[in-house]
Amino acid sequence: MSNSHAEPRRAYDEFSHVLDPDVYEPLPDDWLIGITDVVSSTAAIRSGRYEDVNYAGASIIAALGNVWGSFNFPFVFRGDGAAFALPANGIMAATSALRDVAGFAKAELHLDLRVGLVTVGEIRANGRDVRIARYAASESATYAMFAGGGLKWAEQQIKNGRFLVKPGRYAMRPDLTGLSCDWAPFPSQRGEILSLLVEPRDHTRPEIFAALARRVLAVFDAAPRQSHPLSGGAGMAREKQVSAKRWSEVASNSDFRKFDDGLRLTLDCAPEQIDRVEAILAAARARGEIDFGLHRQSHALMTCLVPSGQPDSHLHFLDGMGGGYAKAAEMMQEGALAEVRQRAL
Repeated sequence: MSNSHAEPRRAYDEFSHVLDPDVYEPLPDDWLIGITDVVSSTAAIRSGRYEDVNYAGASIIAALGNVWGSFNFPFVFRGDGAAFALPANGIMAATSALRDVAGFAKAELHLDLRVGLVTVGEIRANGRDVRIARYAASESATYAMFAGGGLKWAEQQIKNGRFLVKPGRYAMRPDLTGLSCDWAPFPSQRGEILSLLVEPRDHTRPEIFAALARRVLAVFDAAPRQSHPLSGGAGMAREKQVSAKRWSEVASNSDFRKFDDGLRLTLDCAPEQIDRVEAILAAARARGEIDFGLHRQSHALMTCLVPSGQPDSHLHFLDGMGGGYAKAAEMMQEGALAEVRQRAL
């Protein structure tokens, strides 16, 4: 979603365009970056709590939009957490929403949600940036894409205990109106649901990473519907079948491809497609250009957000059911550590 005061006005309807570093525009120094993530999310997922983890991850988007009175701010769903940007005058709304969702996650979902807030200026002072582009997934759903390494840096700092938003004395239950996960899991139609994370190393030039990302997408785009994880038929909500027209809108508005300081994909693929991409990425990692993690599973999950008063702007956040982005991130970290150990030998 967008904010007219500081974000690019143009939204690109071809995902390949948001791989171009030149389309990203910087946020002002005084803007705030918020980060949430579920602590020990892989353990929760291992015990079958996929939906709770995703619900906790998306909760800040719903809570902040409802307290802010608008969903016109940049955000990205990351499976076991989310990130957002808000202008400086949103500090009270951001702080209260972060405290409230952390309290909600602990009290009602029995999950520890780490929450943090940092300014764009602080991120720039540490050699990273936060730049934004807009991707129109459909006529009614626009998602923010992030570049510059700032979100990745902020997440690492918050995990290390900096910039944390401490619990308030009187946490309120957040207003999560519009947030739901009423859909049954979606089985793979082509072989496997893939969760893929690819991030550039700090020294990798943006154009090098963009070229690699295009190679990866070309493999997946060769499949029907660009390897979209929501099948072409009608989907099944828990209570009832939905019409083909409604289902087409749901699929079009989903965030199965995004750029968040790297490539983040949830796809339905043939195993040989995944093997080809893994070989491409392994070679790039060996050249020192990237880190990546991928996880294969049988089903995709969808968490939905219908902003109050905006029924046409329904947004659908996708993740893999067998670990998804959290597992891919864990595997990316393991791969990076293995490479360090190998070089030390």
